[in-house]
Amino acid sequence: MWGVKVTRISDIAEPDRDSPWTRLRGILWAAVALSILSGWFVVTRYSVTRALGIWDIAALRFGVGALLLAPVLLRRPGRLSRSQWREGFVFSLMWGVPFVLLVALGLTLTSAAQASAIAPTLMPLFAAIFSWAFLGDRMGPRRWGALAAILAGLSLLVVAGSATLGPPSPLGLAALVTAGAMWAIYTLRFHRSGLTPIEAAALICFWSTVLFLPLYLVLGLSRLAEASATEIVLQAFYQGVLMSGVAIFTFNRAVTLLGPVAAASIIALLPAVASLLAIPALGEIPSPVESIAIGIIAIGVLLAASRPNR
Repeated sequence: MWGVKVTRISDIAEPDRDSPWTRLRGILWAAVALSILSGWFVVTRYSVTRALGIWDIAALRFGVGALLLAPVLLRRPGRLSRSQWREGFVFSLMWGVPFVLLVALGLTLTSAAQASAIAPTLMPLFAAIFSWAFLGDRMGPRRWGALAAILAGLSLLVVAGSATLGPPSPLGLAALVTAGAMWAIYTLRFHRSGLTPIEAAALICFWSTVLFLPLYLVLGLSRLAEASATEIVLQAFYQGVLMSGVAIFTFNRAVTLLGPVAAASIIALLPAVASLLAIPALGEIPSPVESIAIGIIAIGVLLAASRPNR
């Protein structure tokens, strides 16, 4: 499944995750990534339901990101091995253009609250299951219980959202579930890749641009001419600078310091943050039941990220 030598994650040289200082730094890096990712669902839905299309969002995200991070790859081009360039290519398939297109498709067919709940909340569940099933890592009772709480909160959130907005589109739901699984695979592979957080971010943007931008231009997929300059600048900054640069780097740092499952669990707080942001930005107000569901997810996240399970 992984295409690399299978070793236990716990066997890889890594920071001392029992250290309070290490865990605090990891949580702070995850919090930065969380804040940007939460806004991304709202900002992306704002545009894909108006002038810009899914293809424009992907082009702006990775085109701008590739330019921003090009010095990382050009400064010492011989530093990365061929296997690391290949790994970067796989990263671009897991958390690059295909991921963005799947989430954008889910956003057009659901709401910001539903989309931000499904993919990010399923990601730590997939990460834990894949880590346990394929990499031989042990999952203590606390972490399994935490992940069960996250899943219960997600289920309640989807049911509550269906009561007010109607059931989510099957296609949109499938797109978001697939995106969550791909994100989990990326998280586990990055932890084992030997790449630094900034190198992984640069490779994702490079390969995504190389693979997608020519098709975007040749097939005439652009709708930039139909959007205002303000909207284009907003998306270029948020997608290209914050998402492709800052968010990927900070999430990777969190994975390095906390481990993939704990870092992924913190990202499950996305529904809470995105739901709050969607109130003023999109007018999507969570119901009392949705608020309870978000609280259950938050409890699960706190349990999963509090300390490593032995």
